[in-house]
Amino acid sequence: MSTCRWKRLARGLACGAALAAAAAGASAQSYPAKPVRLIVPLSPGGPSDILGRAMAQKLSEALKQTVFVDNRPGAGATIGTDIAAKSPPDGHTLLLIGVSTLTINATLYPKLPYDTLRDLAPVTILAGAPYILAAHPSLPVKTLRELVALAKARPGELNYASGGAGTGPQMAMEVLKLRTGMNLVHVPYKGTGPALSDLIAGHVHLQMANMIAALPPVKSGKLRAIAVSGAKRSPVLPEAPTIAESGVPGFEEVGGHMVLVPAGTPRAIIARLHQEFLAILHAPEVKARLAAEGAEVMGIGPAEAAAIVRNDIEKWARIIRHTGIRAN
Repeated sequence: MSTCRWKRLARGLACGAALAAAAAGASAQSYPAKPVRLIVPLSPGGPSDILGRAMAQKLSEALKQTVFVDNRPGAGATIGTDIAAKSPPDGHTLLLIGVSTLTINATLYPKLPYDTLRDLAPVTILAGAPYILAAHPSLPVKTLRELVALAKARPGELNYASGGAGTGPQMAMEVLKLRTGMNLVHVPYKGTGPALSDLIAGHVHLQMANMIAALPPVKSGKLRAIAVSGAKRSPVLPEAPTIAESGVPGFEEVGGHMVLVPAGTPRAIIARLHQEFLAILHAPEVKARLAAEGAEVMGIGPAEAAAIVRNDIEKWARIIRHTGIRAN
């Protein structure tokens, strides 16, 4: 689901968000009573961790209470997600995770120790950014049409890296393969960083990569941007066309991050947290930093975010069944 579709859904549910905000009354006035833990279910240094630390610092100032990042990586982010889902529902444990990671894992792992819809309550979708379809400069293609032609001329000879099976960018690449008929070999890595490093070194040909991670090597010329996956061109990479305008009409895949709390957390606390995150996202320095990284501020509220999670779980379940993708 794209940020454009997210926004349309958000507008349709705006009344629910207003009512939730109004509910942030007496029960939230004494919150927080102790330090708040922000679980990031991935290793330090990645896009989720960077965003989490920025949010934690600003949220500490807003709540006048310490908010600390707790990295709990492992099993495709399901370990940290499970810890968050089983934490006391009092607003003192938050989970920051990629929307695609959360919703893909709901199907990718058939025996999760938690129920994504039952055990977690969305607070907000913070921001979204398209992926960059990047190639090593030695690959003799500059456009998506040229890439598709080369891949069809050399079926099974070209490969693409990813940060792991079932990650958002990898699933976006699988959708692109389905839409174009390309036969590419998937080479999974343990994280976006190692995958990008091998792409820059020329050990793999392609990667559908997170905008924050891939933008610097693209700007420096170490990688070539073939296209971006959003509905429109990225302001930070305007020379790169969208995949849709490159011959795949309607293609739109965007990575976003969201915050959730354990189910049963009082609605007043969820509404309070949403309002605080909304204010943080629209602070000039935060908005400018996200924009510089190619991300678009969202701030989508609890009801809208919950609807997006449900829709995305259904979408990725269909694709996973069709492709037969399994976790690493």
